[in-house]
Amino acid sequence: MAGVTINSVRKSYTDVEVMHGIDLQINDGEFVVFVGPSGCGKSTLLRMIAGLEEVTSGTVSIGEQVVNHVAPSKRGVAMVFQTYALYPHMSVYKNMGFGLKQQKTPKAEIDERVRAAAEILQITDYLDRSPKNLSGGQRQRVAIGRAIVRDPEVFLFDEPLSNLDASLRVQTRLEIARLHERLGTTMIYVTHDQVEAMTLADKIVVLRAGVIEQVGSPIELYTNPANQFVASFIGSPKMNFFTPDDLLTNVPTVHITGIRPEHLILSAEDKAVVSGKLELIEQLGEYALAYLISDTGTEFTVKMEVPPSTSIGEMLYFSAKPKTTHHFDTETSVRVLS
Repeated sequence: MAGVTINSVRKSYTDVEVMHGIDLQINDGEFVVFVGPSGCGKSTLLRMIAGLEEVTSGTVSIGEQVVNHVAPSKRGVAMVFQTYALYPHMSVYKNMGFGLKQQKTPKAEIDERVRAAAEILQITDYLDRSPKNLSGGQRQRVAIGRAIVRDPEVFLFDEPLSNLDASLRVQTRLEIARLHERLGTTMIYVTHDQVEAMTLADKIVVLRAGVIEQVGSPIELYTNPANQFVASFIGSPKMNFFTPDDLLTNVPTVHITGIRPEHLILSAEDKAVVSGKLELIEQLGEYALAYLISDTGTEFTVKMEVPPSTSIGEMLYFSAKPKTTHHFDTETSVRVLS
């Protein structure tokens, strides 16, 4: 096992720079998730660690070794892609052992590693099947198994669940978490889904436009976002943002105020922080989402255990749970106090 150190890494395509001096320390055994919107650079950063993209400047180290000019196959990493990339003419067993066979690993060792990985992933019964006879979730487990048999120092996952349906995503996410708990190997995982990030990660790296916006534990990013972008990206539904004109209190502020939907509470008008006209209610069983619009035209969402017993178009008033408001500078969007 090994940690990963990224020092002042930049990436350019001709004269266009897409990664702008990335510094990041990933400790041995950590589960780190890269999140951010499409085009933020998370997959590019992962591919530079894997050696599939060249580093324009700066260094990538795995363990104590700088690997900028080390071939991908020699870096001690194993990558699981969004697409399963299984050989259709080979059985599950042969797919999992193919890389080891190419490295001229003894047959007995290949067999031992393949069967051990299959047992971890609960796919022993599928070893003789071809990929076409597997479900999407089973194929992804085979792809993960193919990575496990290499016994890498670092696992790299590039949006491995995006091709699965909702129930399989939840199931496979749990299997990946269990895999990390069992193996204790450093894992770096790319996703655009912040729910995946929050449930899997020891540490989350939030990227935007080739820059790291914040690094921290899931709860740290949720409770203490560094700026308005992180605050809006982490949490579902996303945080509401109010201008000073939206607020009903007499507390003077020149900042943008952020309040999460789950932290707004239906209240009397004289105790309210914000108010809005009810536009829509989504009843989701365990909770409801109320969508409202303030007098100033600001749209916001409130998460409730029980939907309001009022009609669409009526005005509702909300207070905020203590110590749950966030304030952001109107010019820089940096969090200034809470």
